[in-house]
Amino acid sequence: MTYHHLSVLVHRQAEKYGEKVALKYRDYETAQWIPITWNQFSQQVRQAANALAVLGVGEQENIGIFSQNKPEWFYVDFGAFANRCVTIPFYATSSPAQAQYIINDAQIRYLFVGEQFQYDAAFRVFGFCPSLKQLIIFDRSVVKDPRDFSSIYFDEFMAMGEGLPENDKVEERTSRASYEDLANILYTSGTTGEPKGVMLHHANYLAQFEVHDERLTMISDKDVSMNFLPLTHVFEKAWCYFCIHKGIQICINLRPADIQTTIKEIRPTLMCSVPRFWEKVYSAVYEKITSSSGMKRALMLDALRIGRIHNLSYVRKGKKPPFAIRWKYRFYERTIYALLKKTIGIENGNMFPTAGAAVPDEVNAFVHSVGINMVVGYGLTESTATVSCTLPVGYEIGSVGVVLPGLEVKIGENSEILLRGKSITRGYYKKEKETAAAIDAEGWFHTGDAGYFKNGQLFLTERIKDLFKTSNGKYIAPQALETKFVIDRYIDQIAIIADQRKFVSALIVPVYGLLKEYAQEKKIEYKDMNELLQHPKIQALFRARIDTLQQQFAHYEQIKRFTLLPAPFSMERGELTNTLKLRRAVIAVNYKDVIDKMYEG
Repeated sequence: MTYHHLSVLVHRQAEKYGEKVALKYRDYETAQWIPITWNQFSQQVRQAANALAVLGVGEQENIGIFSQNKPEWFYVDFGAFANRCVTIPFYATSSPAQAQYIINDAQIRYLFVGEQFQYDAAFRVFGFCPSLKQLIIFDRSVVKDPRDFSSIYFDEFMAMGEGLPENDKVEERTSRASYEDLANILYTSGTTGEPKGVMLHHANYLAQFEVHDERLTMISDKDVSMNFLPLTHVFEKAWCYFCIHKGIQICINLRPADIQTTIKEIRPTLMCSVPRFWEKVYSAVYEKITSSSGMKRALMLDALRIGRIHNLSYVRKGKKPPFAIRWKYRFYERTIYALLKKTIGIENGNMFPTAGAAVPDEVNAFVHSVGINMVVGYGLTESTATVSCTLPVGYEIGSVGVVLPGLEVKIGENSEILLRGKSITRGYYKKEKETAAAIDAEGWFHTGDAGYFKNGQLFLTERIKDLFKTSNGKYIAPQALETKFVIDRYIDQIAIIADQRKFVSALIVPVYGLLKEYAQEKKIEYKDMNELLQHPKIQALFRARIDTLQQQFAHYEQIKRFTLLPAPFSMERGELTNTLKLRRAVIAVNYKDVIDKMYEG
C-alpha cells in the first residue's frame, strides 16, 4: 500500500480514479444527490489552496472551520494542508462564547462558517477576537449583518484561486510538507473546565492509516461511506481521511436529524455512528414486537432467538451452527432480517464502526443477532480516534475489542487505561501544564478511563473522574447505570445523581410521544406535560421499568427516587457538550432544587 501525505492525497487519488465519484452531497432544493468526481475534487482543492495563498496565509497558520458537514469543508481542509496550514474544526452547534474562546486561543485570522447560525455566532464575537480578520461563508443564502463589510462568500473566495495564480508558491510549500507538521487542533468540548486543543500531526494520521489497512481487510474502494457524525469529531474526521486514502466514496449528510431519510437514499455499505443510533433501532424493533400479536410477534421473537444462537453461540466463536439453526437462520435472513435492514437503509451493509460511548450489551447482542456487522471500538481525540475494535470472530459482548497493532496499552493505578504509540497526541496546544499532567515521563498518555483486559480484549468500566462517592462511602459509576437505563423505550435521557448523597436518584427525560400514546391508551387526562409526568399511573410505569432494569445492580447502586423532567437537557443551557455528553456539574446547579427535593424526608 502506498501512503501519500494529506497535502497531496486527493491529487494522487484523482490520478488513480479520475472520473469515479469521490464525494456526494444532497441538494435540498431538488432532493437530488450531486456527485463530485475525483478529478473535480482535486481541482477544487487546488483552487482552494491557491485562494488561501492569495489571502496570504502562512505555513503552519491556524485556519478555523465552523460548519456542518459540507463538501466545502474537504476543499478547505486539503487546500490548507497543501499550504502546510493547520485546520481547526468547530462544532456546528458551538455557542458564540465557545467560538470566541477557540478563535482567541488559536489566534485564527480566517474562519470559514457554514450557515446562518454559524455566521451569526461568529459575527457576534468578531469584535472580541483581535486576531480575526475575515469570515468566509459557505452557504450563499446566509444574510450578512448590515455592519459587516469584511466577510465574503465561498464562491468569492474560490474565485481568487481561479487559474491557480499562486500555484508555484503552493507547490513549493507542498514539497516541504512533512509528517512532523501539525495537521489539526481539535478542541475537546470538555465536561469540565475550558476546552483543550488536542494537537494531531500528520504522523498521527499516517500511523492510523497503516494499522487500519492491516486490521480492516474487509473494506475496499468499492464501498460507500455515509458521513453522518460531525467532521469535528475525531472519529468521523479520521475515518473520512482514511476513506479518501482507500478511494472510498463519501456521501455527506448535511443535517444530522435527516439521517433516517438520507441513509435510505444512499443505502451505504459503511457508516460511523454513536451507540444512540443503534439504541433507537433496538427500541423501534422492540416497539414493533410489543405492538404486534399472534403469529407476527412469535415469528419476530423466534428470528431474534435463532439469530442469537447462530451468530453469538456459534459464528462468533468460529464454530459451525447445527443444520437446523443454519436452515432457519437463512430463512430469516431472506425475510425478517432483510426487511429490517432495508427499513433502516443498510441492506448493502459491510461494516458499521460504533464508538463514542458504551454500547449497552442488549443492543450489541441484538445488532449482531440480526446479522449487522457493527464493529465496536474505543478511542479518544488524543489517540487520533481508534485504540481498539472488535474483530468478526472472537469478539466478546461488552468489550471494546482488540488493541490495534503497534499501539501499547497498559492498565495503571486505579485501573486507568494508559496509551503509548505513534497515533497518540504530543500534547495540548499552548497548555504545558495540562500536557505534563496527561503524558508522564515515560511517554504514557493517561486516558482517565478505567478498564481491564480479559482474553486479550479490552473492557471499559467507568470514567475515573465521573465516579461518585455516596455519603455512605460507596462508589457509584453513573455511566454504567445510565447505559443500562437508556435502552428503555420510554427513556430518552437520564442523569444519575449520587455524589455525596445518601442514595442514588435520577433525573429522567422521557420519550414524550410514547408517554402521550400511553396516556391515551390508559385514558389518563392531563392539561399539560407537567401534570402528565406527575400522574400516579405514569410514576408507577417508570418505577416498574426502572426496578426491572436495575435488578442486576447492588442495592446501594439502585435508583431509589427519580424525577421526570418536562424538557430535555440542552446544549443551550450548557447541560450537554457538543458531543451530547452530560455536563454533570451544570446539571447539578441547574436542577439543584429538583435534586434537593428528592432527598427530603
